[in-house]
Amino acid sequence: MFIPSVVWRWLRERVKLKEKAASGFLLQPNQQTNLLIQSALSRVPGDAVVLALPAAPPPLPTMATDKEKSFAFSLPVSVVVLAIGYIYVSTVFVFIDRWLGLFSSPGIMNAAVFTALAFVCGITYRAAISTDPGRVPATYMPDVEDAESPIHEIKRKGGDLRYCQKCSHYKPPRAHHCRVCKRCVLRMDHHCIWINNCVGHANYKVFFIFVLYAVICCIYSLVLLVGSLAYDGIQDEEKIGRSSFRTVYVVSGLLLVPLSIALCVLLGWHIYFVLHNKTTIEYHEGVRALWLADKGGSVYKHPYDLGPYENLTSVLGPNILNWLWPSANHIGSGLKYRTIFDLQKGSTSK
Repeated sequence: MFIPSVVWRWLRERVKLKEKAASGFLLQPNQQTNLLIQSALSRVPGDAVVLALPAAPPPLPTMATDKEKSFAFSLPVSVVVLAIGYIYVSTVFVFIDRWLGLFSSPGIMNAAVFTALAFVCGITYRAAISTDPGRVPATYMPDVEDAESPIHEIKRKGGDLRYCQKCSHYKPPRAHHCRVCKRCVLRMDHHCIWINNCVGHANYKVFFIFVLYAVICCIYSLVLLVGSLAYDGIQDEEKIGRSSFRTVYVVSGLLLVPLSIALCVLLGWHIYFVLHNKTTIEYHEGVRALWLADKGGSVYKHPYDLGPYENLTSVLGPNILNWLWPSANHIGSGLKYRTIFDLQKGSTSK
């Protein structure tokens, strides 16, 4: 059946949404069916033959696998590895040895603790690099009739369901396209050059605890550096003046002080994100949504903020014993997330 362009334009105007979410992108169930129809119609030419709503084609294959990419050379990753190695060697074999003595009881204890922290820091860093952050399945389609998915995200402009033209598939909630990785990433937080990978659904926890262990290691090393310097100051000043370790102290101080400050700021930032169940992208989108809500006289609330404890367990897991270990067995598919509407639905059903 052929339908004139005028009729197509009339049909598309009839299914336009009466209300659009102000950058919060959330629709209630009674809007979803019309929205899916509108999204499909918007991609059909005006004089085309209508047979069925087209399914999204699978994404184009990439040139290299994620495993190959994780082992590819990266200058920022090489810098981080060298920095970790330098801090470990200088801390154990210079600061601890010159202050406490490497073979004394305090020296052995501090060396063992710092070695354990550095080891966990290293394996979490390796996991953040090698873990795929989460890709959108080629067969993914938003199910507007799913009772367990009461909301769907839409575009700010046009009100269509979020569709990636580059990957040729719909985007699940919280997914975004990464220009560096050239694909959509589930629950994308940001692309990090220091791990040569995106931070997303599957590797956010290991990235978070890597930053935590890196902060602990840097502060621990800085304390040992200051203690070693103070101990050497009590000793012969002429000896330390001739010492070849002076360069190690200077380089370590210039590295550890700014690195500790930067990592502490980054850790504090992501602690805030974890407690509010936000990503870096959602934070910036929320700033605009909050401004629009205030301008319209309404109240904006982040839809995925379930409360501090629920937010914390959704990232680190329900078992507190595994919070600081790089395991992520608790995460789901990354295609659906609980929202404040689920909490409201549960409270009204009781």
